[in-house]
Amino acid sequence: MNLLDIKDPGFLRDLSIAELNELAKTIRSFIIENVAKTGGHLSSNLGVVELTIAMHKVFNSPTDKLIFDVGHQAYT
Repeated sequence: MNLLDIKDPGFLRDLSIAELNELAKTIRSFIIENVAKTGGHLSSNLGVVELTIAMHKVFNSPTDKLIFDVGHQAYT
């Protein structure tokens, strides 16, 4: 899947589970390639890929607001 084909979050609502899994793989590859070039936090980025996709699939973003916070506040 070409990430440039995604123009808005509503695009995800029409995808099947198999397509969403493929999208997650594509996003993970993109993150790994770019963090390898620039440095940065890899696992925290990879850890929210499926969560973010699922939230955009279920909720009506951008109408429904999705708020993320830093992870170092949670110790479990």
